[in-house]
This record gives sequence, structure tokens and C-alpha cells, in this order.
Amino acid sequence: MSPESVETAADAASLNAGTASLADLAQRERFLDALAQGVADGSVTRVLLSKPVAKGDDLERVTARPLLLRGERVLSFVFKHRTRDITKNEPIDAALETIAALVGARFAHAHLFARDAELQLMMSRKGRYTLHRAKANADDATRDAVAAASDDEPASHDRQKHRYLSLDAPFLVELGVTTARHELVPAMARKWKQINKFVEVMSHALESAGIAATAPLNVVDFGAGKGYLTFALHDWLRRQAAGAPRALDVVGVELRPDLVKLCNDAIARCKLQGLRFEAGDVSSFVPERLDVMIALHACDTATDHALHTGIRAGASIIMCSPCCHKQIRPQMQMPSLLKPMLQHGIHLGQQAEMVTDGLRALLLEAHGYDAQVFEFVALEHTSKNKMILAVRRPGRQDTPQAERRRADVLAQIAELKQFYGIREHCLETLLAEPA
Repeated sequence: MSPESVETAADAASLNAGTASLADLAQRERFLDALAQGVADGSVTRVLLSKPVAKGDDLERVTARPLLLRGERVLSFVFKHRTRDITKNEPIDAALETIAALVGARFAHAHLFARDAELQLMMSRKGRYTLHRAKANADDATRDAVAAASDDEPASHDRQKHRYLSLDAPFLVELGVTTARHELVPAMARKWKQINKFVEVMSHALESAGIAATAPLNVVDFGAGKGYLTFALHDWLRRQAAGAPRALDVVGVELRPDLVKLCNDAIARCKLQGLRFEAGDVSSFVPERLDVMIALHACDTATDHALHTGIRAGASIIMCSPCCHKQIRPQMQMPSLLKPMLQHGIHLGQQAEMVTDGLRALLLEAHGYDAQVFEFVALEHTSKNKMILAVRRPGRQDTPQAERRRADVLAQIAELKQFYGIREHCLETLLAEPA
């Protein structure tokens, strides 16, 4: 954060504090004192600031972790904005001031994770503070300790595992994953694991599809964001050719123009060939050729549009990570046997997600793909970590055997829809339209 933004936040904090009683302010001070003490004695593993006070605030969340950097103890911050993440390391004293300026001014919730306890400070709309203390769960404490250790020593940790990418890749510097010396930025350790996991899954899919390491390839990544995965896949595909000529056309499609420019500028500085970013979305971007279609965290029916694009283009590989399942749930009429179980909202939501994605997988099967649905490592630290991966079956799809298989799957789809009272599934509707 700049000094000006910290001062502004501090002023706002004073205004909020003026509406709270002295007892409330004492709760806030107790939290900040516990933070300072925990950082000093090494017991603090993580700090999380959430629930922005202002609805229109672009800064959505702040996390901080203790780190030893070149012999100096610092707090490593990740400022999560709507369109970008900013990583910054601050000396302890300055870091504590930054957190104090944000608590109450920009964020209503502050969560302190320590090895033996957790503290949660919550501010009401009237500016009143409440402090909750809980004993740390043993599993949580162990997990935080392991995470802190892996973040403090990313290089040695990396040597113990097989990685599909090298930290020396210039694009990782451009995207803030590594430093100028090609050292992993501690706050990006989880992102680094996610990137490698993504490439690992894609490598197995390419092998299943029978695509040679030197074969021409057209890849479109819808909703590419900052391009971590798009850059990574391009880098891995290029290196797989082992110096042999390979025609690559990897396109990241993203709605936000600032991210498109950021990624294209990085491409220019790295002098990369066969990679570009374009502004658009799955409904507006129509590729001339499509071998691999990717759409991660496509909300609600955007997943259906992405799957439809991949199927219509005859893509060899389709990879989607769905979220925000909203279309099917209102349509579902619970069979009487399931009503006692699905009267709970959380169970109904889980059932709706399972039905939605199960039907998507069956529709892919009906259109010549071998589909699987599995849990993927959480991207962007979210619980929406389900993956739908489909590989096109080789050979003709109009043989009597293929037609019988298609008819059987369509009958299963119809039976499931009837069982749950589902009138329409977006992907099924799109596939029924003339090509």
C-alpha cells in the first residue's frame, strides 16, 4: 500500500472508531496487541482481513504471513483486488501499522491464526467491535505450520517434487510468480502448485487423446484472467516439442481489457510466439479451429456455452471448472423419498450441483466424448474445485455401435430429468439447435 492510502485508511478508521464505545475499541486494541505479540514470539501463522466496509471497494481481501526474507523478518501481504493480486513484503513494524490502518476502516472482519489459538474481530454496521477467541484445531495448526514452512523454503521444497514447469521461465517473472532472480515469491507458492497440477492434468489428457508432442495445436482458454494457466500451458507445449517446429496457437480470451493488455505486454517483453490474448467471452469469440478448449470457473450457464463451443468445434479435449450452479436448482422437484434429506439447503445445493454436472458429463458422452468429473486442486483458493474433463473418442461417431451408445446415454438423461422434474438443461438446449 502507498503511504497516502494508509493515511486515508487511518483517517477513516478514526471516524469509525468515533462511533464505538471505549469498550468496543478495547476489543480492537486487544486484537492488535495479540497480533503484535504473536508476530514477536513466532506463534502467528496467518492474518486474514475480509468483508470490505464499503460495498464498492475494489480491495476484496488481504492476507499476511510471517516470512524470513534475506535474514529479515517481514510480513508477506497479498492484496486481492477484483482484477488483480498485489504482493508486497513489509518490515514487521510497518506491516503492523498497515494492518491497524485497515482494520475497521476498510475491513469489518479480521482473523488471526496462531498455533495455539484463533482470534476473530468483527465490526458491526454501527462500528461496534466483538472479539471471539477459540482454541486452534490441531489439524489446522499443523496445516498452517506446514504451509508456512513450504512458503519460507520454496526452492528446497520444489526440488523434492516433480514440476512440469521451470522457475526460470521469464513469464513467471512478468506475472509476479517469481522474483527477477527466478525465486518463487512465497505468497505465490500455492499458485505455483496449482499451475503445475493443471499442466499435469492436461499432459495426461493430451496423451489420452493421442496428440503427438510435435502436432499442431489450437488452444482457447476462456476467462483466462491474468493468464497464469494460459502462459504455463503455452510454455509447456512449446518445450514438449524439444526444438522441433510446432505450430502453436494459444489464445487467452478475457472480458477485462486491462488484463488483456497486461498479458499481451508480457508476451511482447518475453518475445513469445504462438500466444496472444483477446477481449471477449465464450458467447462472442468463435475460433476458426479448436483442438483444446479450456474454461475454468465459468459461472452458471457460461459453462454450458463453453462446452457447446468445444463440442460444436470438435475439440479433442474439453476442460471446464464449473461454478455458480443456478439453472437446475429452481426446477428440481424432490421425489418424496429424498425430501427428508434434501430439506436442508446445503444438501439441496450439493444435489443440484451433482445433477447439473452429471447431466453435462452424460451429454458429452452422448456426443462422442469420454468424460470424467473429479475434484481438482482449488484454483484461486476456492471450494469450487470440480473439474469436467472430456477427451474425444477416436474413430467415426456414426457407426451402429456408436449410435446405440448415444441412444442409451440419451435415455439415461431423459430418465434423470424426469426423476427430478427438470424441464430444461442449458447445454442440452444449445446442442439441439441447428449447427
